[in-house]
Amino acid sequence: MVLPQQKSSKALLDAQLQLWHHTFGFVKSMALKSALDLRIPDAISDHGCAATLSQIVAKVTLHPSKLHCLRRLMRVLTATGIFSAHCSEDTGEEVYGLTPASHLLVGNDNLNSITPFLSLMLDSVMVSPFHDLSKWLQLELPDPSLFEVTHGQPGWEMLRSNPTFGVLFNEGMTADSKFITDIIIKEGSDLFQGINSLIDVAGGLGGAAHAISEAFPHLECSVLELPHVVANAPTGTKVKYISGDMFESIPLANAIFLKWALHDWDDDKCVKILKNCRKAIPSRDEGGKVIIVDIVVGAGQSDLKNNEVQALFDLFVMNINGIERDEKEWKRLFFEAGFSDYKITPVLGVRSIIEVYP
Repeated sequence: MVLPQQKSSKALLDAQLQLWHHTFGFVKSMALKSALDLRIPDAISDHGCAATLSQIVAKVTLHPSKLHCLRRLMRVLTATGIFSAHCSEDTGEEVYGLTPASHLLVGNDNLNSITPFLSLMLDSVMVSPFHDLSKWLQLELPDPSLFEVTHGQPGWEMLRSNPTFGVLFNEGMTADSKFITDIIIKEGSDLFQGINSLIDVAGGLGGAAHAISEAFPHLECSVLELPHVVANAPTGTKVKYISGDMFESIPLANAIFLKWALHDWDDDKCVKILKNCRKAIPSRDEGGKVIIVDIVVGAGQSDLKNNEVQALFDLFVMNINGIERDEKEWKRLFFEAGFSDYKITPVLGVRSIIEVYP
């Protein structure tokens, strides 16, 4: 073993660089949050997707004395690939543009915008528990969730006790549902062949159900949610909202849709939910199945970024005592709940489509 003092200066500095890059990663997240709060992507988009610093300032709420600070913020956001930058041949000014990533941040009304979801993930309510992670890890199980250690109440209770956070949560989940469901419809339209009714369990305000209903008009789509969520559901749509509890029972349908619902719960609770799904659907020959959109750890692209995001998200959902599962862990849940077969299709980037059959 080579002792640190025996290593070359380059090796020591490379090791320091790796640790600094890791340590200051939170600055990247907060720089992105600032860009979202100031609506910088919209400001660039409004100028034909190419804007100078002065043009951005004209569109965002910024004190004039902070112009040089904005330049430093944009330096981070270009260095990390959120925006592009080049020098104008005419004026010599830096011109900032949108990248494929920041195109997804333009306009909350844009169906492809994931800004509300990222704003939720970067909110102090979601971020602050991780300051208590080491303290939480020293507590004996069973224990309150990391979220509860920090905030004094479980996340699901905060959705009701803190209306502002509840709105932020619902808007974030709706945006993600619209984004990922459009891709599901494009990449897996055969998922919905042969079924005439679908219930989106824990489907929030119905972002996924609305997209599916519009793409497949013959399909009767419903959302099963808790009463306080249904009370705020949109009206005048084809989607039906049903008050209920997935741990108690699930209404009958050809197919059950579960997007990012099971990763919030431990194995016992997941089995209970899946058993209720099994009771609600007909046989496989009659088109019965459960459609799950969730992370399958190790599935999909094998590049470093994909693997890292899967690992990061597993730690993130540990915040609420959730867990991301690999195929072996999913399989055990399915068979314990009484299902006979399943199919994993990793076409959603970090996430996969899982079809589970009775």
